[in-house]
Amino acid sequence: MSKIPNLPNIQPELMDMPTVEKLAPVGDMNHPPRILMLYGSLRERSFSRFLTYEAGRILEQFGAEVKIFDPMELPMVGSVPETHPKVVELRELCLWSEGQVWCSPERHGAITAVMKNQIDWIPLEMGAIRPSQGRTLAVMQVCGGSQSFNVVNTLRLLGRWMRMFTIPNQSSVPMAYKEFDDEGRMRPSAYYDRVVDVMEELFKFTLLTRGRTDYLTDRYSERNERALKAIDRQLQKI
Repeated sequence: MSKIPNLPNIQPELMDMPTVEKLAPVGDMNHPPRILMLYGSLRERSFSRFLTYEAGRILEQFGAEVKIFDPMELPMVGSVPETHPKVVELRELCLWSEGQVWCSPERHGAITAVMKNQIDWIPLEMGAIRPSQGRTLAVMQVCGGSQSFNVVNTLRLLGRWMRMFTIPNQSSVPMAYKEFDDEGRMRPSAYYDRVVDVMEELFKFTLLTRGRTDYLTDRYSERNERALKAIDRQLQKI
């Protein structure tokens, strides 16, 4: 195939021309959207856990199937083999999911070690399988004092690194101890309404992208790399 005029560095046979037709969903989409939720605290009265469960109820009302990972007893990254039951559980949930919600307290201006440890256990690739790539993501945080966005900003950075589609909306709940009752249920407020907004948006974006993620995340650079490796394998056989 001849080169593309003015684009001599591009391999024409590897250049995909996006169309609306190529964005048609693939596979059986009759099941409810699958959402995995992670929270970043082990405390008995954990406001990030309370907020996660509250958001999970909202997602279920929209029609999602929700699973919440319990980070208790998840070892630190690198301290145990990847066959550890909690590591296997987390990775299987990631593979099952079509969207995720990450919620962490703010500690020393950043996410907690509990939150980061969960994300660090999720590999970018497991052979040909990518547990996080192409999933939608919503980010939330709880604050002990005044409202901050340090945590959600960091979670966005991590979501981008994990090649996830992080939705525009987000939730930051200040003085979280005032926003939840003794039973751990969130009180009515503008902060609660924002959580509804975020879950609604996540649900919509998950419906839009599921069944399309393989195409949406297919990249020229990776196709080119695979082609070069295939040529190398052929040359080695000569």
